This record gives sequence, C-alpha cells and structure tokens, in this order.
Amino acid sequence: MTERLLPPREACKRLGISFITLKRWIYSGKIRAVKTPSGRWMIPKSEIERIIGGKGEAKEIRAVIYAHVSSSDQKSGLERQIQHLIQYCSAKGYRVVDILGDIASGLKANRRGLLRPSTT
Repeated sequence: MTERLLPPREACKRLGISFITLKRWIYSGKIRAVKTPSGRWMIPKSEIERIIGGKGEAKEIRAVIYAHVSSSDQKSGLERQIQHLIQYCSAKGYRVVDILGDIASGLKANRRGLLRPSTT
C-alpha cells in the first residue's frame, strides 16, 4: 500500500505555515518530502502527522503583538492598536505570549520595543 502524498499547499494549510517555511523545512531536513518526476515536491501524510503529533490540527500558535505610534499625543491610539491586535489573535486562536509597544518616530529603526529580546 502506498502512502498518500499531499501537495505543498495542503501540507502548508494543515501545518499552519507558509510555503517558504515548508521549503526551508524540506531543505534543512526537518520534514521529509518526495520529489516527483516532474520536479514537484509532495509531502507524505505521515510527515504531517509526525509534526503535528498525530492530532487533527496544528499545535498552538504563539504570537507577539507589536504596536507603534509616533508621539506621546497618540498614546490612546497605542492602547487601541494593542486591544485590536489582542482581539485579532483571539479570533484566530493564537496565544499571545508578549506585547510590545513603542512611542517613537517611524523613521527610526532602533526602537526599544523592536530591539527588546523576547522573554519566551
């Protein structure tokens, strides 16, 4: 009996990852894939089940929220952004593991919130 092979799009959907991530996993050996004679990658269903632990869906997705405003006059906007992002994550089923916020110019790349190491 041959094993069922899934196309990349379906594998990505079941794993909750992007196609680029899937390609990285294939090339790094994190996931086994079969290359068809036409040159297309196919993912064995057993590999999907191995990664998600045999469950019907992917493991929990963790999220870090980042919100930003340009000046202290907009601090209430920062709070609204954070609340909106928390609601979005909740609706998608993501677990929020950290919340980062900045009041700084958008032109600055060295904002404290962006440069702070994650606590998780």
